[in-house]
Amino acid sequence: MLEINEEETVEIISNFIKEYVEKADKKRIVIGLSGGIDSSLVLKLAIMAIGKENVFALFLPETATPLHDFEHSRLMARMTGVGYTTIDISSIVHSIVGKDEIDKVTIGNIKARIRMIYLYKYANMLNALVCGTSNKTELMLGYFTKYGDGGADFMPIGDLYKTQVYMVARHLEIPEEILREPPTAGLWKGQTDEQELGLPYEKIDKILYGIERKRDFNEIASMAEVQLQEVERIYEMVKKNEHKRRLAIVPKIGFKTVGLDWRFPLQMK
Repeated sequence: MLEINEEETVEIISNFIKEYVEKADKKRIVIGLSGGIDSSLVLKLAIMAIGKENVFALFLPETATPLHDFEHSRLMARMTGVGYTTIDISSIVHSIVGKDEIDKVTIGNIKARIRMIYLYKYANMLNALVCGTSNKTELMLGYFTKYGDGGADFMPIGDLYKTQVYMVARHLEIPEEILREPPTAGLWKGQTDEQELGLPYEKIDKILYGIERKRDFNEIASMAEVQLQEVERIYEMVKKNEHKRRLAIVPKIGFKTVGLDWRFPLQMK
């Protein structure tokens, strides 16, 4: 059901990265390296596409960042030989939050948006593009920060479900210690993706696959081995977070309207 041809997928993504960067009249890309599987895989794919000398990685930790993220980001940088720097954003987070009483999700969004600012700072300095690391599961669920980790020029693994990310990562021999680590955005201490989402990725991806193929909800529940209510819950997440997957909506006035019916993919011709 979610099986893919890993070798063919690597070729498609590598060619996509290379062509997109060339047609944007750039030579380099900047990646936010978190130490997790998604950014590790994107880093490896980017280097395969345009060479390590044209890829720059930023690790942007703060007080809630797990120790293993430090270790894994250093491991990937050392293993690939990519240009890499670390910037602690804790003081900036603190200055924005101040003494306001803010919930942890809002603080997490602040952290993600600060990281986006740094990525674009370096992209501007290096005449580069920002390469996003979100996968299809996150994009469909809206499990990302709008104008945070969702802020990028392109997303090479945006059409790979999380379980497919693991398949390709194993194929490209991403270190086992990264593959074994429970997925986490690291936005607050003890946070894990699957705990927050309420289901393991294997089941979530089967539900999303069924929704994508417009299967009956009862059929999806049986396929994913979950209760019908879980399918409905995931569907509502996909539905209510549609705004995250689109440009800010504008009213229709002209002949062609940006974000609605402006269909000129000049970049990819």
